[in-house]
Amino acid sequence: LSTLAFTPANNNFLKKPQDAIGYIRVSVDEVRIYSEPSYQSDVIRTFKRDQLVYVYEKFDSPEGPDFNPVWYQLDEGYLHTAYTQPVETHLNPVVSRIREEGQVFEVTVPLTQSYRNTKTYGWQKLYRLYYQSHHWVTGIETGPDGALWYKLTDDLLYVDYYVLASHMKPVPDSEFKPISADIEPGIKRVDVSIAEQRMWAYEESELVFEKKISTGIPGMESTNGIPTATPRGNFNVMNKMPVRHMGDGRLTDDIQAYELPGVPWVSYFHETGVAFHGTYWHDNYGNEMSHGCVNMKPEDAKWLFR
Repeated sequence: LSTLAFTPANNNFLKKPQDAIGYIRVSVDEVRIYSEPSYQSDVIRTFKRDQLVYVYEKFDSPEGPDFNPVWYQLDEGYLHTAYTQPVETHLNPVVSRIREEGQVFEVTVPLTQSYRNTKTYGWQKLYRLYYQSHHWVTGIETGPDGALWYKLTDDLLYVDYYVLASHMKPVPDSEFKPISADIEPGIKRVDVSIAEQRMWAYEESELVFEKKISTGIPGMESTNGIPTATPRGNFNVMNKMPVRHMGDGRLTDDIQAYELPGVPWVSYFHETGVAFHGTYWHDNYGNEMSHGCVNMKPEDAKWLFR
């Protein structure tokens, strides 16, 4: 039974090249590697979903695309950042106890396989969980390999499943404390431009934060009947959740299913469930990408949450 669900792109993955700046995870079924940093150049190979690939440089290409001209140089060719996730690997000590009400933990490896323990079939694969996703940990138990695993309670489906404990760390209380708590809420404002795919945060008239974002793709097929274009207008943040399972709400190990457990740093601003939130399934900010929400890098969504 494999608990370390890494899929390296080559057998030398564990021998990090000296000049590599890091590595990324492929977040869709297939990405193309080009001979030059341009979609007009030749395709020289492909990588599959959840492969891990070392990168040697990250840069803006004069060939664009305009909304997101950022590319990676690999040991062989070039890859646009759109359908990748920058990742790291950090293994963690197991905590001695979990709070009675549960705690928010973060995945600190590129990907890890969760399992349900069913009476009928025993240990069965469930979701793959990804780097920087958040989950409610409600217990510590012995897993299918005899090691310590955390029990996760899904916030949407209210079912329990398990992940190898060393693959997660608790989110410290300090990361939930508000930023600029002395500033009156009424003079904090966030402006989002759908045309420019950008957001600006103000404290009174002072600009304090500016980032690229990704809003909804208009007219995309919706499974719940809610429009996929991000709503326009003036809104207030109604509710905040550090963890949210988004998607269709199915129990499945199909990595192509529309299931996004553990979406981090969610700030709801619309009655249909549209929110600002962190995103671990693409790196294509500056372009419409979502089902209606405002996608942000996890660290940017945390700043807004706070």
